[in-house]
Amino acid sequence: GQARIFSPRTLPAMPRPKAERPVPPPASRRSLAAGGLGLAAAAYVGVDYLSRASPSLHGRLQPAIWAALALATAARAPFYRRWDAEIRAAPWFLAAMLLMLAALLCEAISVRFVSSVLGLRWHRSTAPLPDTGQWLLLALNERLPQTVVYLLRAHIISLHHYLMLFIMLGFSAFFDCIKGPGLGIGTRYMFVMAVGRFLRTITFVSTILPSARPWCAAARYKIPDHPHAWAQKYYVPYASDPRAIRRVILVDMPYAIVQNYTDYYRPDWAYMNFLIDILRPSAGEGPSWYHLVNKAGGGCNDLMYSGHMFVAVLTAMAWTEAYGGWISVGIWFLVLHSAQREIRERYHYSADCIVAIYIGILLWRVTGFIWSTRDLDQARRLAKLDEVQNRLFHAAKDSDIDEIRGLLNEVEMAGQSKRTFSQGVILSFAAFMITFTLLFVLLAFSLTSNG
Repeated sequence: GQARIFSPRTLPAMPRPKAERPVPPPASRRSLAAGGLGLAAAAYVGVDYLSRASPSLHGRLQPAIWAALALATAARAPFYRRWDAEIRAAPWFLAAMLLMLAALLCEAISVRFVSSVLGLRWHRSTAPLPDTGQWLLLALNERLPQTVVYLLRAHIISLHHYLMLFIMLGFSAFFDCIKGPGLGIGTRYMFVMAVGRFLRTITFVSTILPSARPWCAAARYKIPDHPHAWAQKYYVPYASDPRAIRRVILVDMPYAIVQNYTDYYRPDWAYMNFLIDILRPSAGEGPSWYHLVNKAGGGCNDLMYSGHMFVAVLTAMAWTEAYGGWISVGIWFLVLHSAQREIRERYHYSADCIVAIYIGILLWRVTGFIWSTRDLDQARRLAKLDEVQNRLFHAAKDSDIDEIRGLLNEVEMAGQSKRTFSQGVILSFAAFMITFTLLFVLLAFSLTSNG
């Protein structure tokens, strides 16, 4: 027979692969995806604020909202469709958690070092740095209505709220509010947190800045009055005398004699004795090095940049990218409110808050390779379609329906994740992860200072 010639307009229509009919989500899930997550987040922050406005009402509502969130999560978990992706993300999540814990330990040791190395006498005698942001807020207090000033002073949100808001965002993957896996965005959050904490530690250890609260060190620590021998040799003689500063610049060698103090306490910490010179323990501060590190808190020097603001910005960036909507705008307003309150209450200088904001935004933007809202399954399907395009065209020219169907099936399968775990493994992992996370959150908020 005569060969049939097909023009592009007369090519036979390629049959589409038969797709499963989508099942409409239940009404509760649709409402949660449309705005319920934002309402839940706002309700959590609002109820917690009642601890100051109405403690009795807060005592009744807070357990109720915690129970509602936990029950909703447990009820939805059996119907979650991406547990296999959560299992694949779990090793990276644990690795990011260990990296973050290492960063926090390094930061705590460094906080104690910069707070103790110059002695209490330096903390009491060194004036805070001039901060134009503080001047601006004081000037606004004179001109703004008192209602606005009270609102700016209000303790609406703090560190543990931002942490809880992110935990809610991660668990919302169960309800398809954000792109799963939830452990994927959790891995990105903790990895960025770890990197940011390491950068922060390097920054504030490099140059020791005086606190905006000069009484802090005397109230929090029992460190010696005199500076450490390192500071006596390399800093104190050249701190204020212009001639001494000029001389050390010219000779470029330390020449001062270090004073010998006899009341230097050196406990026996066995293999951790190398920390004695770093932490400068006193006799009444506890039996172990870990006790000193645990009490370091936020330190009593200015720590460039603000750790609280860094956490706030990461939470706002995560909500903006993963969820968006009015609640993300609201979280950014809360971030700005937290920044001015950090400056107003003199926990940080203005520069600390400004640097934390742009460092947080930058680090979040450059770590999209860990987790992003981009549909990787669709990207894999498009890549496979480009790969088989010529074969698909030739099959269409030859009217080879079986070949076309096979190629389209390859394209569809390229976008599907391979299920490599049994149902029992998935159920066990789901139960363990939910139980572990909820207990971890409760213990973190109970045993630490607001998380």
